Formats: sequence, structure tokens, C-alpha cells
Amino acid sequence: MSGSKPTRDGHANEASYGDVAVLIPCFNEEKTVGKVVTDFSSELNGASVLVFDNESTDNTASIAQQHGATVIRAPRRGKGNVVKQMFDQVDAEIYITVDGDDTYPAAAARQLIAEFRKGGVDMIVGVRKASSASHSYRRFHRFGNRLVASLISKLFSIKLTDVMSGYRVLSKEFVKSVPLKSKGFEVETEMTLQAAAKDFVIREVPVTYGSRPEGSYSKLNTFSDGFLVLRAIFIIFKDYKPLIFFSSLSLVLVIISSATGFHAIKDYVETGQVYHLPSAVLATGTMILAALSLSIGLILDTLSKYHNENFQLLRRLVKKQQ
Repeated sequence: MSGSKPTRDGHANEASYGDVAVLIPCFNEEKTVGKVVTDFSSELNGASVLVFDNESTDNTASIAQQHGATVIRAPRRGKGNVVKQMFDQVDAEIYITVDGDDTYPAAAARQLIAEFRKGGVDMIVGVRKASSASHSYRRFHRFGNRLVASLISKLFSIKLTDVMSGYRVLSKEFVKSVPLKSKGFEVETEMTLQAAAKDFVIREVPVTYGSRPEGSYSKLNTFSDGFLVLRAIFIIFKDYKPLIFFSSLSLVLVIISSATGFHAIKDYVETGQVYHLPSAVLATGTMILAALSLSIGLILDTLSKYHNENFQLLRRLVKKQQ
């Protein structure tokens, strides 16, 4: 459905969802995708429901098509790659992204859209309720989610509790102006980071998070989850807060330099000679690295501010085109 735009629904007695596109990235979800498509089609009468099949090896594509979805082939493996393709190809006023595993309730879609249509928001995140999520996804995943959410909240002075939810309502301005780089499951975290760093408004709405049906399995594992969490934390500091990242690194290097050079300095103060020459060389080199790190942080911070200014101009152009 490249470049397509959903037509408005003609029902007079209910809300119109003809301006909504429901985007469902899928890989081997034949046991659940049919129900997901049916549920969202029923809840959002008139909305376009599109399944992006990421080269599934089962009957995901055919089942989705049988239940009324428009199926689009997404050949580049990885959820992040699929999301980028979805955003590039689909034209709508309101976008809903949801996983095809039937863990997110279609019944909440109207509430999320109603909250979005109140205005003043670019991203509605369906926050998974703790009461149901406790048995629906792994403990380490919840811990990493809370850790990253807390970190982003403090750095950007916003309140977030779930940065890894796959259930979101997005504005056209966000979808068409924000470049995504993630290739895999970390794409949700990147979307949150991009929104926070570029001053898009994020709002959270609690939703029930269900368990996968019997026979359906998650594509995530504990080790990859842990790596993605660590990678997200690294990216937050390096790419979005370079001054904090490199000044912190500089401080660590200064401490190391002071510790390794202590005896050399003591020698010089007491005797006028330096007897711990290797320590003195190491301390000097480490202090130079500390100065370089701080300089890099200052330069990147200036570039980041310049980039954000240019992005704000791009946002204005996107708004004018709507």
C-alpha cells in the first residue's frame, strides 16, 4: 500500500476511523495474527489494517489476508527494519503500531485514539499494567524496562514508565519526520528516545497486557534483552546527552590519572626527582585523554543543539504539508 491514504468511513452513528492506519509487524504469528486483524477491524470500523510480513516461514501472510488485512512483504529481517518500512510506505493521519502476537487488547484502541484526538500529543504509549504484565513477560525484561524508562525520565525531565511497549498511537508529524536507525526489537526504545530528544509530546495510557496463547512463542530471549538494555543506556548518553557522557568519562579518567600519578607527584614534592616514571607517563597520558574527552563532549553537544534546531525547522515543513 505504498503511498496510500485511508478513506474516511461514512458511518454517522459512530466515530470515524477512516484516517487511522493500524500497522502490524509480523514474523511467524500464524496462531494469533488472524484474531489481531479481526479484533482491530471490528473495533476501528473504517481503519486500514496492514500486516507487514517479515519473511515468515509459516502461514502468517495468508491467514492475515483471509481475515481482511492488507499484507505487505517486508524482506529486511528485524522489527526495526519493518517499522521503518511501515513508516515510509503508509500515509495516514493517525498511526497505530501493535504486535501481531495478540498480547495487546484491540478493545483499548478507541480509548487510545480518543486520548490522542484531544490534541497536544504526538505519541500515546499503551503502558502494560503491572498486575497482568507480571506473568506475561520476563522479570529481567521488566527490570530493564524500568531502568531505561527511569533514566530517560531523569535526563529529559519527563515521566515515563514503559519505553518498550509495542502498542502506540503516533502522529503523522512524528512518523514522517523522525529517522529511525534500529534494526531489531530495540526500535520502541529508540522511538521513545527520538520523541523525548526532539520535544515531541509523549503521553502514557495503561492497557492490559495479556499472555501469548498456547503454541505461540516470543522472539526475544534473556541474553538479547540484556544486551538491548545495555545498548539503550549507552546510546542515551552518547548520542542524546554527549556532554554528560564525555564529561563523565573525563572525570573517571581524571580520577585514574590522579591515582596512578600520586606517587610520582609525591616523589617530586619530597625529592625534586621522579622515581616512579612509568606511573608518571601513564598519569600524563590519562590526563590528556581526559582533556580530549571533555573537548569531544563540548563539540558534540554544540553539534547536537545545531541538529535539533534544524530538526525543528523540518517539523514546521512537515506541519505545513499536512
